[in-house]
Amino acid sequence: MDYSIRTIRADEWERTREIRLAALQDPVAHLAFLDTYEAAVERPDAFWQERAEGASESGGGSVRQFVAEAPDGSWAGTITLLVERPSDEVRFGEAAKVEQTHIVGVYVRPGARGSGVIDALFRAGVEWSWTLSEPPVARVRLYVHEENARAAAFYRRFGFVATGERVPVPGSETAQELEYELLRPAAG
Repeated sequence: MDYSIRTIRADEWERTREIRLAALQDPVAHLAFLDTYEAAVERPDAFWQERAEGASESGGGSVRQFVAEAPDGSWAGTITLLVERPSDEVRFGEAAKVEQTHIVGVYVRPGARGSGVIDALFRAGVEWSWTLSEPPVARVRLYVHEENARAAAFYRRFGFVATGERVPVPGSETAQELEYELLRPAAG
């Protein structure tokens, strides 16, 4: 794999916006994201600047966005993790019962799929999660639309397990998101 995995920098807000807009134009975006291209493209520059700052290494630690960067500097994929603590306000799904991170915003450009980019992004995100120690993160979770079989298959291959928890998809009367988790390995 010829990609380096790294955290975004605060000044990369335009690139952060570009990859998000590309993700929202993907044919399965309606299954993968709780956002639309039409809504995202209308957001002002200040929104994207704040988003990049908050998800960068200098952003304070409750959000981290990783990218897979090709040798030419282009971004092939991205993953974002949100730190969730039992005392936090609920963002999506059930309230955190333990210290955890929540994976969102997973996207790999079509030309980079099958190259190992998604595995590398997930390794970086999970490894970062396990470095959080005040207090330590007990699990990494994510939600996947019940019809997004491709994503669910990858999550299981990576080691995530369905918890049995389901939440309704906002704006739908019938669709559900399924929760998957990866527990912190036992020390030993």
